[in-house]
Amino acid sequence: MQTINVELGDKSYPIHIGPDLLTQVGLLAPLLGPTNVVVTDSHVAPLYLTALQTAVGDRLTDVVVLPEGEVNKNIEAVMKIIDTLTLCACGRDTMLLALGGGVIGDVTGLAAAIYLRGVDFIQLPTTLLAQVDASVGGKTAVNHERGKNLIGAFHQPRCVVSDIQTLRSLDQRQFRSGIAEVIKHALIADLEFFDWLEANMQNLLQQKPAALKHAIARCCEIKAGIVAHDEKERGPRALLNLGHTFAHAIECDSAYSWLHGEAVAAGLILASRLSQQLGFIERNTVERVRDLTAAAGLPVRTPEIPPEQWRAWMRMDKKSAGGKLRFVLLDAIGKARLEPNVPQARLDEVLLGAHL
Repeated sequence: MQTINVELGDKSYPIHIGPDLLTQVGLLAPLLGPTNVVVTDSHVAPLYLTALQTAVGDRLTDVVVLPEGEVNKNIEAVMKIIDTLTLCACGRDTMLLALGGGVIGDVTGLAAAIYLRGVDFIQLPTTLLAQVDASVGGKTAVNHERGKNLIGAFHQPRCVVSDIQTLRSLDQRQFRSGIAEVIKHALIADLEFFDWLEANMQNLLQQKPAALKHAIARCCEIKAGIVAHDEKERGPRALLNLGHTFAHAIECDSAYSWLHGEAVAAGLILASRLSQQLGFIERNTVERVRDLTAAAGLPVRTPEIPPEQWRAWMRMDKKSAGGKLRFVLLDAIGKARLEPNVPQARLDEVLLGAHL
């Protein structure tokens, strides 16, 4: 087991990474409260709920099983959790345990943030995307019909336990979706890691344990370092949204038929193309981003979306300031920037060719 710490003063917490961690009672037992409620979804529950129930033992109070999928990441899901907490008369010393992917982590985290003005929760991510990104950093949110993650709060978990054995149950589409976030971390902060991904993508796709553990740990190290300096995204943490302004528009326009990582993959390529348009990077850098994305089996083109519809979705982007869109762009592989001055004509040129 490898442990990485997110250093946030009295809100600091560990990220544990390794195989068969869900069954290790010692990781969870010291954190459990008088009442403990597991939140999971209809896909994950048959796979891992029994193991977690065994680890928690008679300290388990109740289980909430939500429908799976991004379309169910809404305020109704949060209220279902809170209904259970009130029925069980859970107090502020309750512990919520989020067992699932990014949707479950986000919904559970938001419920924890607002119930009784804040209770503790533990992240138990079971997807690659959640293990490398969504479970770390304390962003919790649900979607609104006008945009993604518009209702949320910053609420740090007490602990993250990433059992890499759970990734074996993912289908290839879900697993590859998580690799998009791995590529993103390398692009914003670590050229050497990007080089490693180019050399080891097949090992990662085959889930070879050493490659898998290295990729997850490196992403967590990168994100933990950024979050420690900017917990609430007032500065450099925004760089973690590379490709996401485009990705969230794709997800919303497709009614979430595109997985988050698939949309991020296409968004990374658009962000690199826009970076080239503005003279920040060369064409060969764009080609490296595209080639690595393609090697991971991820989309390199977007759906055909009219520019006016792109702009409508992008207006809800949370990085906007003073009514102006701010994009995360590349100065080089391993170095990103927040750019507030993107000419509309350059952006439209990139969007018009996004599906080609």
